[in-house]
Amino acid sequence: MDFTCIESCSECCISREYYPTLKFGKVGVLVLPEEKNSIEKLAERHGISITILPRIGISETKSEKPTIVLAYQLMGKDLDGNTCPFLEMDSAERSPHGGYKCKIYQDRPLACRAYPIIESSPVTSDSKCKFCESCGTPSGKIESELESLIAIKKRMATTAPNIWRYATGIGEIEYKSRIKSGWFLI
Repeated sequence: MDFTCIESCSECCISREYYPTLKFGKVGVLVLPEEKNSIEKLAERHGISITILPRIGISETKSEKPTIVLAYQLMGKDLDGNTCPFLEMDSAERSPHGGYKCKIYQDRPLACRAYPIIESSPVTSDSKCKFCESCGTPSGKIESELESLIAIKKRMATTAPNIWRYATGIGEIEYKSRIKSGWFLI
């Protein structure tokens, strides 16, 4: 079945999850280092305040922090980490499928282009996607999503012995005492 957004859905742009655990806080949209500056310039052009935090780093030694950042993350604009800052929720104009429009759709990060295909073993679709919930794994018209995922994997490939994950410190207020912030060697 060909993938298409479910009528009036923008859930993938609104809800963020704790990943890989609550300790690390809500995760943002993956942004590669070569995408970071253009995302920041798009935000400036649209007059939008954004937060981009590190996500994955590497180092040759178990130093105090990574020496190279492999990926960043665009955080949601809400205090709990939800809602992409580029989502036009206050506009009456809607996307072709009836959901909220993305202000940077043509220039969105590779991670957005790959969705709902996610990295796992084997590669699969996100079970939280409303299309995937109701129709199962898409089997057609997902070539561009797969190409985007492959590009991300190639750019993040590393042989570094030490991999770090950044804890965002962002999430619902009732979990604040359990959510960490900063770099953790994984």
